[in-house]
Amino acid sequence: MTARPISETIASLMPRAKAELAELVAFQSVADPAQFPKSECEAAADWVADALRAEDFQDVALLDTPDGTRSVYGFLPGPAGAPTVLLYAHYDVQPPLDESAWLSPPFELTERDGRWYGRGSADCKGGFIMHLLALRALKADGGVPVSVKVIAEGSEEQGTGGLERYAEAHPELLAADTIVIGDTGNFRVGLPTVTATLRGMTMLRVTVDTLEGNLHSGQFGGAAPDALAAMIQLLASLRAEDGTTTVDGLATDTEWDGLQYPEADFRKDAKVLDGVGLIGTGTVADRIWARPAVTVIGIDCPPVIGATPSLQASARAQISLRVPPGQDAAGATELLIAHLEAHAPWGARVTVEQVGQGQPFRADTSSPAYTSMAQAMEVAYPGEMMQTSGMGGSIPLCNTLAALYPEAEILLIGLSEPEAQIHAVNESVSPEELERLSLAEALFLRNYAESKQV
Repeated sequence: MTARPISETIASLMPRAKAELAELVAFQSVADPAQFPKSECEAAADWVADALRAEDFQDVALLDTPDGTRSVYGFLPGPAGAPTVLLYAHYDVQPPLDESAWLSPPFELTERDGRWYGRGSADCKGGFIMHLLALRALKADGGVPVSVKVIAEGSEEQGTGGLERYAEAHPELLAADTIVIGDTGNFRVGLPTVTATLRGMTMLRVTVDTLEGNLHSGQFGGAAPDALAAMIQLLASLRAEDGTTTVDGLATDTEWDGLQYPEADFRKDAKVLDGVGLIGTGTVADRIWARPAVTVIGIDCPPVIGATPSLQASARAQISLRVPPGQDAAGATELLIAHLEAHAPWGARVTVEQVGQGQPFRADTSSPAYTSMAQAMEVAYPGEMMQTSGMGGSIPLCNTLAALYPEAEILLIGLSEPEAQIHAVNESVSPEELERLSLAEALFLRNYAESKQV
C-alpha cells in the first residue's frame, strides 16, 4: 500500500486546524491588564501547553517571565543524533482597536470570502497552529526527524522583553541548531518568502507640562502656553515636510538592495486613499525596510464630544521609532530623547519614559538551513522560487537568540502577508497559506535532518 503524500495529510488536518485556531482566537490575550484581564492570557497559555502535551511534548512548562507574563515551552525528542530545531510563535495579540469597525467579532474566528478573520489569526496564533500542523503531518508520515523545541511567547506585542530576559537567565533552555521564527509572512499570497531583516524598535511615552492647571481659553488663550499645542508642535518636529522621519543625528538615507516593492502594489496593500501621496523619499523598500520611521501611536487629549474651551496644562503621547539594520536601537533611543528635549517649544517641560526596545536583525541567508527551506518552499508552492525580503516590524527576541546561540541558523517565515492586515481591524489569515506554509515547514524539517546526515 502506497503511503499518502504528506501534502494530503496536511490537507486532511485543516478542519481540525480551523477548529483549534477558533479556540485560540477566542482568548482575548492582550498582554496589558489595563485593557483586558490577565486571566485571558493565562487561559491562552494553558491552551498552548495542553496542545503540546497532546502531541507528546516533554518538559512542558509555563515560564513566568520577568515582565509578569508567561511563555510556554515544550520539548519533543527526535532520533538519536538528530539536530534540534526551535519553533517560535507568540499567543499574545494586539488589542482589537475599534470593535465597531470589525465586520465580525474580533475574538470569534469567522470565515468570509475565503479567509478566516479574527485577532491573532495571522499574528501569531496562526503561526502556532502552523507549527502543530507541520509536526502532526510528519508524525503521520514516519515520524518527526529532528528534536523539536517549541516556545510560545506571551508578550511579544507589548515589547516588554520578558522572554528575552528569561532566555538570557536560562541560556540552555532554547539552545538549538536552527530556529524557525513563525512570525513574519510572505511578500504576498502565493509567493514563498523568508524574511532577511527586521527593523528594531523603541517605544517612548512623552509628557509635556506647561501650566499648573487647565485654564479658560477665552480668558488666557493667546498668551498662556497650551500643553496640547506644544505637544503637537513637538511631534511635528519629528517629520520633514515630505514625511521623512527627522530625528537629529539619525541617518535616514540607507538603501535596500534586494526584492523591491512596487509603489502601486504598496498603495493597494496599504489601502492609501486616492489622491493621497506616500511619505518619505527613495523606493518603498528603502522606506519600510532600510530606514527609520517614527509613528505617533497614541495621544492623551480631551475627546471632541464633551470638550470644554480650555487650555490644557499637560499632554501625553506614545511614540514608536522603527530602527533599521545597521543602527543601534539604544543609540537611536538616546537621539530621539535628545531631539524631544531640544525641540520642546516655549520652554515646555518634557518628561520621557521608555516603555520598550528591541534591536534590528539581519539573518545569514547563505546558511544551509536556507537551502533546505528553499527546497521545501519550491515543493509547497509549485512553480515559485523562494524570495527574500525585509520586514518593517520588530521581533526583539531574534537578536537575543542570535547573541545566545551564534552558531544557530535563524529563519523567519509566517502568515502575515499584506492581506492579513495584522495590527489593524479585520485581521485575517489565508487558509491556503496556512496549509502551504505548514507543508513547507514539514518538508524543511525533513530536508534539514537529511542535510545533517551527510
